[in-house]
Amino acid sequence: MNLFLLQITTAADTAVNVAASVTDPAQPAPSISLLDMVYRGGWVMIPIGILAFAAIYIMIERYLAIKRASREPSNFMDNVKTMVLRGDLQGAKMLCLQTATPLSRMIEKGIRRIGSPLKDIETSIEAVGRLEISRLEKNISVLGIIAGIAPMLGFVGTISGVIKIFYQISVSNDFGINQISGGLYEKLVTSAAGLIVGIIAHIGYHYLGLMVERVVYKIEYNALEFTDLLQEN
Repeated sequence: MNLFLLQITTAADTAVNVAASVTDPAQPAPSISLLDMVYRGGWVMIPIGILAFAAIYIMIERYLAIKRASREPSNFMDNVKTMVLRGDLQGAKMLCLQTATPLSRMIEKGIRRIGSPLKDIETSIEAVGRLEISRLEKNISVLGIIAGIAPMLGFVGTISGVIKIFYQISVSNDFGINQISGGLYEKLVTSAAGLIVGIIAHIGYHYLGLMVERVVYKIEYNALEFTDLLQEN
């Protein structure tokens, strides 16, 4: 009788311990690292990673370049106008060369053409302006390409994952979690990675485009003021 009661007590304790281990909220849930997740994404993660690196590099490099181009001394145009009105064209050219910004290069070109017809001066300034704008927009279009390609590569990973799932099912003749888990990992990870890279590149493309537009507006406004000054004098 005592042996029977001891067996019942032991079984009850075991059940309680199992239930406690299942319902214990303090038990840490299994997690997966970012590196392991990337690894499970398969070969498609390699080109997606290359596109992500290229997008981040272009965004940082263009942002810094555009910020440098937008910095103009607050009194730059006032000093240029004063020197031109005094007839100190050499001093105005030196000031432009020392400033070394898109606007200063345009104005310096216009100063060199003083004495020519106003139309020729405007044409020279516009030509330099187009060149400077193309420099500001360098590689920004690549971000647009990345924004379109990255999600497509994610879709390729989705197809690859589905193919892997059906292959495992056909080999094992069983439709279980072990057969579909690997393909689902690849499918979901590549889709998410492609979309994230595409979104980042899309945002960078439009944000940098807005920055370039602001710089272009500032350049055009000051170049127009300079040509008006020449026309009035």
